[in-house]
Amino acid sequence: MDAQGRGRADNIDPADQWVLNPNTGEYELRLSPSAAQSPVPGPRRPSSRDGSGGAGGRKRPADGENRQAPRARGADVPPQRSARRRGGEPEAPQGRRAARRPVKKKSKAKKALLWTGGTMAFVLVAVTAAGYLYIKHLNDNITSVPDDGASTGGFRKDQAINILLIGTDKRTGKGNEGYGDSGSVGHADTTILLHVSKDRSNATALSIPRDLIVDIPDCPTTQEDGSQKVIAGTDGVRFNESLGQDDRTPSCTMRTVTELTGITPDDFMVADFNAVKTLTEAVDGVEVCLAKDIDDKDSHLKLSRGTHKIAGEQALAFVRTRHSVGFGGDLSRIGLQQQFLSALMRKLKSNDTLTSPTKMLKLAEAGTKALTVDDKLDSIGKLKDLGLELGKLNPKNLTFTTVPVVDNPTEKVKATVVLNESKAPAVFEAVRNDVSFTDVKKKEKAAKNAQASRLKGTKAPAADVRVRILNGGAAAGSAQAVLSWLQNDEGVTKSENAGNAPAALSRTTLEYAPDQAAQARRLAAIMGLSGAALKPGKSVTNSQGLPAMTLTLGKDFKGAGVSLTPSAKAPDVDKSTADKVQCAS
Repeated sequence: MDAQGRGRADNIDPADQWVLNPNTGEYELRLSPSAAQSPVPGPRRPSSRDGSGGAGGRKRPADGENRQAPRARGADVPPQRSARRRGGEPEAPQGRRAARRPVKKKSKAKKALLWTGGTMAFVLVAVTAAGYLYIKHLNDNITSVPDDGASTGGFRKDQAINILLIGTDKRTGKGNEGYGDSGSVGHADTTILLHVSKDRSNATALSIPRDLIVDIPDCPTTQEDGSQKVIAGTDGVRFNESLGQDDRTPSCTMRTVTELTGITPDDFMVADFNAVKTLTEAVDGVEVCLAKDIDDKDSHLKLSRGTHKIAGEQALAFVRTRHSVGFGGDLSRIGLQQQFLSALMRKLKSNDTLTSPTKMLKLAEAGTKALTVDDKLDSIGKLKDLGLELGKLNPKNLTFTTVPVVDNPTEKVKATVVLNESKAPAVFEAVRNDVSFTDVKKKEKAAKNAQASRLKGTKAPAADVRVRILNGGAAAGSAQAVLSWLQNDEGVTKSENAGNAPAALSRTTLEYAPDQAAQARRLAAIMGLSGAALKPGKSVTNSQGLPAMTLTLGKDFKGAGVSLTPSAKAPDVDKSTADKVQCAS
């Protein structure tokens, strides 16, 4: 095989085989040992028209002869530098033959660049692998337990979000020792239902007192061996017994909240004593304020009046303190815990935290180790998605409030509380209906104005309203009850019972086509539907083959003739927002 053939076979560029001989100062073609070495190329001389050589009479090789110079592959030897600079033909040097120069070799810089590029590719692969391993490590940190069907099935990005946050006083496990009641399985000691509005413009953190008297429902529960067990419910007990006691899991606390408020949480998160310590240490402490000196022998909190940065054990002592604030009870401690959570949120949203990779990694490590979540949040990817949704909140639009309660009238020594029946239902309804407890933002006002406009305009006669009624979560028999009421009392004779809806809805809706808007306004007026309940869409065909609207009775349906227009204004309750620092007293 000739030199050119070898170059093609081995993918070697012949130009790279020309090397400088330090002894002669000229370039030589270096081939592998099996190939014949090329002589040192001679000077290029002007050739005659007949192909004969120049002054030396040397003949040029005839076509077809073996040529080992790069010229055979079309790579002409470049002219001398001086000639290239002038743009002309090379001149024969005086005194010795001019060296025939090969195609320019790849520079060391280019080779270094190629080597560096390869190294960088390896580094990127290594970093990617390390990132994967770190994500796997965080996933392995996460502890999840089944929700046992007590949730909505997990939060959704296009809907309002309800997260149940549970702080347990569990005394077992690393970091939870030394707080008295050693070995306790714990209770739902601190419980907050965090509601985030559908448009993410506002949120409400609703604290549920641990000493609130409630009815705990029967709780289907997954056992450690995977089997199912129904833990019997108990009426008239403290709310905190919904977790831990009788082997109840967080899913039972979730069911108790649903029964109490009418709101089904999407997910839950459980934190123990250790979580407070590690999370505050991860963000390098949070700032809290006291209106007086505190020296609490029970929680071991000793702080002077004013502002302090707390973390670790001191942060835990702060959220556990109750005898030295307010009236010395759990309700006073709730206020202290709300202040702490406000401070933690401000710190999490601060540039000091968000721009620090160290703090963010510490947070990821601490959060995944310290929290127990439901099985719909069992990966770092799902937690990240939830974090991104929560991160859209502005602290000034996060309201902290507490379920309205009064002292238990059956007790002589006041130890527990019961619902304030004149105020609590309005609070629950406001949360269910996505009503903001802070000033509504402009975009939310625009949305509400658009909904209200659906009710404005002419109304069709009741006799012209055609509607199919579905039960989508209301009490059994509701669709038939509404049908009878509409036909017999309201003159909506073109209505019919269409059975159960494909899926349950939290709120009653009326879907209609554009040409049915007047009918929709009439039915909304009869039933007391809000603009939010009206859903412009398409019509369906009723049993007579005629176009009709679809009325789906949701879980909020209270009965035929009962208005479904929720209050657009939040009830007047004691509250605070996460953007303001309040000094606990």
